[in-house]
Amino acid sequence: MGSGLSLSLTKKGHQVTVIDTNPEAFDKLGKDFTGLKIVGYGFDRDILNQARIDQVDAVVACTESDEINAVVARVARNIYRVPRVIARLYDSRKAEIYHRLGIQTLSTTSWGIERATEILTYSQLDSVYEMGNGHVNLVRIEVPSMLVGRVVNDITIVGEMNVVSICRNSKTFIPTFGSIFQAEDILYISVTSASTDKLKSMLDLA
Repeated sequence: MGSGLSLSLTKKGHQVTVIDTNPEAFDKLGKDFTGLKIVGYGFDRDILNQARIDQVDAVVACTESDEINAVVARVARNIYRVPRVIARLYDSRKAEIYHRLGIQTLSTTSWGIERATEILTYSQLDSVYEMGNGHVNLVRIEVPSMLVGRVVNDITIVGEMNVVSICRNSKTFIPTFGSIFQAEDILYISVTSASTDKLKSMLDLA
C-alpha cells in the first residue's frame, strides 16, 4: 500500500517522502519514483525533521502495525499540526477511538469486506445508501443483458429514478442520457421508495 500510494501521488505531481526501517522496501518504488527516501522510524523526531514534517500537507501512516500507525499519526497531528493525517488500520474496531483523536483511518480489512460484498451482490438490486428516512435509495446492480446496447434515458424517469453513475472496467463516470450500457457495467441508480417495484420491473427483477 505504501509504495503504491507513493507512486500514485508522485505521478499526480505531488512531492512525496517515504520513511521505512527496511532499505530494501524502497526497491518496490522502482526507478520512476522521484521522491525522498529515508531509512528510520516514522515516529522518530530526527527522522521526521529530516523529512521536513513541519512543511508537509499530509502524513499517511501505513506500516503493518496499528499501534505504530497510531503513534505516528498522533505525533504528526498533535505535535506538528499536520493538516491531514491518515492511519492505516487493520482492526476496524479501533476506528472510533482514532476518530476521537482527530485521526482519519483507512481500513483495508473493512474495504475488502465491502468490496467482496459488492462483487457477490451485483446480480441483485443492492441498496447502497438510504436518504430521507428511506424515501430515496441509491441502489447498485450489474446491468441486465436486456439493457446492453440501450441508453440511460431508457430507464430514467424524472422525479422517480435516475442513473447516477456507471462503473466500467474499474472506472466510474457520470453518464449522460445518451450513454450506452455495456455488458458487465455496474449501475448506481437513485430511486424513490415508491418507484422501486417499477425499477425492478424495468430491470426484469420483478
